[in-house]
Amino acid sequence: MVLIRDIVQQALATGYLSVAAENQLRQLLKAKYDVEDFNAFMTLQQAAISGRVRQESRQVYQFETLVTD
Repeated sequence: MVLIRDIVQQALATGYLSVAAENQLRQLLKAKYDVEDFNAFMTLQQAAISGRVRQESRQVYQFETLVTD
């Protein structure tokens, strides 16, 4: 079973969070998780806010906005 911390670790290592990984995180966050997974998720949030991790979903949204304007 994949854990939240595993997805976070990969995103931090690559600097990139795919749409698939985001969806997987959403599903995992619906179930019970431990403090270590919670802390990992919070670390990912901070990394995304600071720009250390790019989110594919944000890039797609920005591209679509540019194309439709």
